[in-house]
Amino acid sequence: MIINSNTNQDFRKYQWRTLLAVMFCYLFFYTGRQNFGWAIQGISLEFNVAKQYIGWAGAAMLWAYGIGQFFNGNLADKFGSRRMIVLGAMLSVLMNWATSYATTYWMVVVFWALNGFGQSLGWAPGSRLLANWWGARERGKAFGFYVFAAGCSSILIYLLSIILLDVYGLDWRWLFRLPVLLLFLGCTIFYFVVRDKPEDMGFTPIKEDSKIMVPKDGETSLERYKNVLKNKRFILACISMGFQNMARYGLLVWVPLYYLGTELNGAANLYIALALPGGMALGAIFFGQLSDRVFNSNRSKPIAISMLMAGFVVLLIYLVPQRNLIEGSLLMFAAGFLVYGPRSCFWPLSPDLLGVERSGTGAGVMNAFASTFAGAGEPFIGYMVDVTKEQNIVFVIAAVMCVFSAVTILFVRR
Repeated sequence: MIINSNTNQDFRKYQWRTLLAVMFCYLFFYTGRQNFGWAIQGISLEFNVAKQYIGWAGAAMLWAYGIGQFFNGNLADKFGSRRMIVLGAMLSVLMNWATSYATTYWMVVVFWALNGFGQSLGWAPGSRLLANWWGARERGKAFGFYVFAAGCSSILIYLLSIILLDVYGLDWRWLFRLPVLLLFLGCTIFYFVVRDKPEDMGFTPIKEDSKIMVPKDGETSLERYKNVLKNKRFILACISMGFQNMARYGLLVWVPLYYLGTELNGAANLYIALALPGGMALGAIFFGQLSDRVFNSNRSKPIAISMLMAGFVVLLIYLVPQRNLIEGSLLMFAAGFLVYGPRSCFWPLSPDLLGVERSGTGAGVMNAFASTFAGAGEPFIGYMVDVTKEQNIVFVIAAVMCVFSAVTILFVRR
């Protein structure tokens, strides 16, 4: 096959086609994950379980997701991303439907945990695929668009959930049946459009222009994990993202319950919740560009600034009355923008600090940290809701996690 230059228009076309196809596929991934928050009230009422136990179901999914990420990122480094992403999407569709037919609480836990493993085949392999196609100087932009697609996925599932519950009056089981069909569509199109790396389309590999040492040929999986885990700066970044993800999932999972209250539909100001993923989507684009253009690919500074501001904004939500439509919407949008936007800066730290050849493994390890932290937060938040009888306690917990994230990332220097 003729090897073409990576500077010509054909390469640029395929580069953008790959990014857009990955974005299109991941646009539908959260239809199989973030639907759970909207089902909490229905599951709790039908199976007569406390919010703390519902939190354990969320934790089971996140921990299975984290374990899967830890290994699947490395597998993407070794075997490629394309087939893994499609396999994970199909498994997620199947497990969502299985969850919808659960007849006991424990069936929900088991099926939802298996869904977490299926979902884990998405992000880290997708990160490796983008690292293959986009160099360090544009990586913040590429990951910004990638995270933007994930943010839009949150908007999509929030909107679909509100429509199913509030407009059509369907019960919680349909949240696991209808939206996830879009994931099946997205991964099918993705499979036929994307290739794992430029060489598969006849182009030369992306030149790694960072100062990270390129791994030796034939590096084993064990050696790759050792090199990733002994990088202290990268582990600190993972811990910082863990706190960030606790805040993120605390909001994504428990905000729907906050606005649903004790009802399954018709709750006042329910659509305020849409401002949260709306802010997340725009924040992803903004911070991806910010780290590249303003901070010269320095990722830690914009993360620290944003997370500190996020802590302040989220705490304000706790103080604003629930039925205050304008202030509530603006604060919810700002919270999503500031809590989620820095993820566009977190993900490039994997190839930035570890090199492209280890970027899939790094992304998997980072996501494993993030999911472990978030999983620990779910039952804790549920417990606090049960004990305090205040659903808005989630905002206090999320604010504290934002500050922890900001302080930790200050110790990371590229």
